[in-house]
Amino acid sequence: MARTFTKGSITASAAAEVLRGAEAKAAEMGVPMVIAVADESGVLKGYTRMDGAPLLSVELAQDKAYTAAAYGIATHTWHDFIKGDPPLLHGIVKTPRLIVFGGGYPIEIDGVVVGGVGVSGGHYEQDMEVAKAGLAALS
Repeated sequence: MARTFTKGSITASAAAEVLRGAEAKAAEMGVPMVIAVADESGVLKGYTRMDGAPLLSVELAQDKAYTAAAYGIATHTWHDFIKGDPPLLHGIVKTPRLIVFGGGYPIEIDGVVVGGVGVSGGHYEQDMEVAKAGLAALS
């Protein structure tokens, strides 16, 4: 029986591609954002805070990337998952670093979650758009 396993992780260069793609979209929109890329374990791999991005967004972007990487699902999908389950709704939202609104997506390469991207600075729908642009930069 094996006692170890191998898992994929996003490279620094791929994380930089995600950051560049997301930052370009945020600049195009005229909304200063914080963009974070986490590795498969939720540890920060890449980060940028655009000039004028809100201070609160620093932590939110990192937590969105963490949530997406840790669970392998987009942060906005959590709301539908928990809204009809009162014990889960009232309990899980107290979990440190868990974000249940838009702006965080898992980063998948060859069907494997290798990290997460989190964006904060605008309305969560703007954050989602910028995060998707970051993911598209890997294509």
